[in-house]
Amino acid sequence: MEHQLTESGAALTYDICEARLVLGNISKPRRARFELQAGRVRCKDIHPADLATLKLKPLCSMKQAGEKLPARKRRKVQVTDSQSTTDESNDPEAQDNSPPASETEAEDDGVQASQSSVLTALSSQSAKSRPNSVSCRKEEYPDLIKVINLDWLRDSLRLGEVQDIRSYLIYVGQLLPIDKESPSPRPSEETVPQRMVGPESQEKTNRELGQTTGILARAKAESAEKVNSKAHAPLAAKRDRIANAAKRDFANRSFTSTTSRNPLTQRPHLLHQSTSEYEESASQHLPPLPEWITQKQIYACQRATPLTSLNDTFIAQLKEIKLARLLTNDDIGVRAYSTSIASLAAYPFRVQSSNEILALPGCDQKIAHLFHEWQTSPDHRIQAVKDIENDPALKVLALFYDIWGVGATTAREFYYDKNWHDLDDIVEFGWNILSRVQQIGIKYYDDFLLKIPRAEVEAIAGIVERHARNLIDDGIVCVIVGGYRRGKAESGDVDLILSHPKQSATAGLVDQVVQSLEKEGWVTHTLTLNLTNTKRGQETLPYATSTKGAGFDTLDKALVVWQDQAFSGQRIVQDALGGKLKNLNPHRRVDIIVSPWRTIGCAVAGWTSGTTFQRDLRRYAKKVKGWKFDSSGIRERGSGKWIDVEGWLDPETRCTNWEEAERRVFESLGLEYREPQDRCTG
Repeated sequence: MEHQLTESGAALTYDICEARLVLGNISKPRRARFELQAGRVRCKDIHPADLATLKLKPLCSMKQAGEKLPARKRRKVQVTDSQSTTDESNDPEAQDNSPPASETEAEDDGVQASQSSVLTALSSQSAKSRPNSVSCRKEEYPDLIKVINLDWLRDSLRLGEVQDIRSYLIYVGQLLPIDKESPSPRPSEETVPQRMVGPESQEKTNRELGQTTGILARAKAESAEKVNSKAHAPLAAKRDRIANAAKRDFANRSFTSTTSRNPLTQRPHLLHQSTSEYEESASQHLPPLPEWITQKQIYACQRATPLTSLNDTFIAQLKEIKLARLLTNDDIGVRAYSTSIASLAAYPFRVQSSNEILALPGCDQKIAHLFHEWQTSPDHRIQAVKDIENDPALKVLALFYDIWGVGATTAREFYYDKNWHDLDDIVEFGWNILSRVQQIGIKYYDDFLLKIPRAEVEAIAGIVERHARNLIDDGIVCVIVGGYRRGKAESGDVDLILSHPKQSATAGLVDQVVQSLEKEGWVTHTLTLNLTNTKRGQETLPYATSTKGAGFDTLDKALVVWQDQAFSGQRIVQDALGGKLKNLNPHRRVDIIVSPWRTIGCAVAGWTSGTTFQRDLRRYAKKVKGWKFDSSGIRERGSGKWIDVEGWLDPETRCTNWEEAERRVFESLGLEYREPQDRCTG
């Protein structure tokens, strides 16, 4: 592409800040804006309705035959450490600072990709002396920058004449002045809002004033001093600053916990009823309660929770409050609401009164009060939910939370510590400090929010299974788990488990499968690839492990970005320069998990069930059986011995299919087997 432009008389620059016309292999205005911001070009969007008023002049014709071409600019060459870095051209515009392409990224990827994705800028400075060259002069467009699709160049070359850029225009922005002395206009500490400045703890103040007395107080002070050593002081101060800022932002809000308030002055929540309402509720009889209620079975894995419930409207309100608790760092509130939601979702009747709420395990006066408010509200809306939807801080936190690779903690850090308020702030001020997963999460933000229909999930699973069988043999089994197996019409991502009856076949399999998929182009990015299970000989996770934060899943796993290679129904553009066809299919998130056959039942049970169902499986195994359960198998907590619940050790009793293995897991735990569609606890 660079050669074609230079031969046609275009003046190129590798500094996008010098350009007024930019060529890009992109099709969305938002992507163009991100690319410009990543290049530190600050501009204001021009609304599409205003484009008609802009005087966009068609580009001049290309170099006439026989005209002497200007000297071609050359790239800045990076050499080894033992050599010096030299520039073959003295022209400062002839520099290419574009990063190298990742081995696992598609060539048309984006900010971190190779030449086809790097925006190629046409210089506006040296075009004055070449009136017949491709030009876009600053004096013609003094404060505008335009991004056009690469199809303009392809079509111009194919048709032999320059095409009008208006048909290929992707984005127009008005350039904003840049303060060179302050390239990152982040607020200084003096200008940061009050929420950014955290006060010192009361304990430290008391200790400095010499008011700390008693053995316990002195021991506590000494312990605090050890924790706040020089190595941990910056992180601790940052964590405290963010926590204090969040507390001030959400203090005394209707959707936050009341536990932080003074319990002596906190008003109890009472259910206000008129006389007629009281008499009506007293005359109502509760329906026949299910056995799990009368027997006080508190674990979600002890009951059936269908995909849909008669109380879904009220549950949806509780889920919004639960998300707000998560974003405001209230872990206890998140667990409490998760338990209440799971209990309500399993209740087979439509709730009619607060008395029914109080009969459900995990539902207390707080949930009963919210139900009464919801039931008596004219629009069936809880005031706390209205406050959540109108809270500006929560809107930003929710926006960041939806970025793949950004959890609630990182979202709060972005907002309170970095003072970012939208995705543009992240791209402009923090792109280089993001992890690779977070960069991909922003790049494909809109794609990842799209739901995946069941047919597409099945197609992805079929392709993965085909590649795995080509690598091993037809004994490979591929199980679609997650929301798909629970019966959801659409999924947020795709979860697949691969296994094989032969133990040695699954060792390192995930790495081989991902490499095979990359070669065919199905996987555009491999974000994480863990061989945790292979490295420990595919044994069940030990009870006493030194792996901090091992979590529920310790199997071999790859987290990849997937793009369908079929182009049916899409706009196909043949690259006249010999490049790849443009793939407009959305990018998908896919988890590929590999489990050894001897614990395939535990893996399928864990990865199929809803979040609260999974949590209660672990709690039930611990409290009732004295076992440690995770997706790699079950161990006895006392001795750490692996428990063969699936009959692997005896060839006579060994499971012949994964469905039987999963049933044996429930049987060994003393639980009734629940079909996947009855594990939808959320």
